[in-house]
Amino acid sequence: METERPLIFDLDLDQLKELVLSWGEPAYRAKQIWQGIYCQLWQTPQEFTPLPASLREKMAAELRFSGLTPAAVLKSSDHQTVKTLFRLADGRSIEAVLMRYEHRQTLCISSQAGCAMGCAFCATGQMGFKRHLSSGEIVEQVMVYARQLKQEGKAVTNVVVMGMGEPFHNYANTLAAIDRLNHPDGFNLGARRFTISTVGLVPMIRQFALERRQINLAISLHASDDELRASMMPVDKRYPIAELMQACREYIDATKRRLTFEWALIQGVNDTPEQARALAHLLKGMLCHVNVIPLNPTHQFSGTGSTRERAEAFRAELEKAGIPCTVRLRRGIDIQAGCGQLATEHAAD
Repeated sequence: METERPLIFDLDLDQLKELVLSWGEPAYRAKQIWQGIYCQLWQTPQEFTPLPASLREKMAAELRFSGLTPAAVLKSSDHQTVKTLFRLADGRSIEAVLMRYEHRQTLCISSQAGCAMGCAFCATGQMGFKRHLSSGEIVEQVMVYARQLKQEGKAVTNVVVMGMGEPFHNYANTLAAIDRLNHPDGFNLGARRFTISTVGLVPMIRQFALERRQINLAISLHASDDELRASMMPVDKRYPIAELMQACREYIDATKRRLTFEWALIQGVNDTPEQARALAHLLKGMLCHVNVIPLNPTHQFSGTGSTRERAEAFRAELEKAGIPCTVRLRRGIDIQAGCGQLATEHAAD
């Protein structure tokens, strides 16, 4: 079967060396292949012209150079946001988004096909869990956009693992993918250019803290009391807010790094001044920042995104209490850039 050949993006440099040695080639060939993939952004064995033809043929026979097939590409009316629906080798679908800013090209990538967390307002959560992505399937999303941007004389500047799936539910593959993209002899994207967003899997937050990485961490919070949060995010029943906040404080103490809290503003639900004051009380004394963004609408959730005025009032209330806050612009509404929206429409059983 096609999928029995290893996907080259699933191999770290040491594994690639082992493979090259097993082919009877010198170890230094592995680094040449690695740099061809991650520095030159070559995507077929034929492009590796510095290598002997026999080795290129071996690579073509023994490795897959793509596990993703673009099935749909949508561009926003302002051309600043591009969303791609990818088909995986097994027919599942995932999404990745490129968001262009004045000095940044940020990618939002997926870590799973579907999601087991079941957040009520999230299209991916409404889809249910299909499977984990391999580390290479996570990496390849970045490489697809990196090649596109290279043609424009630009490069990926930031990667957020906030697309389909819960990254900490697929912890090992997510971190392995970031390590591969961070490798100094390859793609070399700095650790602080990555952000992982979690709904609050407390044991994994604690594990992540122990590793003392420079990767940014964001917590999807969305409510400051358990009753409201549990109604939107089932994970709260397992890891209530008090336990989550304790893990967050432990993370900050261990890493000395600032945490980001994500808050999807839902009109009349969690966007009131009272909610803002309760959130400020919850976060008091923490090295943190709050990102608020009006909710991206989804078909199966009746809530709507807050108005700009309510969002600014929420921000002002937080800042009055000394909590830094940014109101993020919704991007790609016209192309359903919210996580999972396009894949839900094109879902494969």
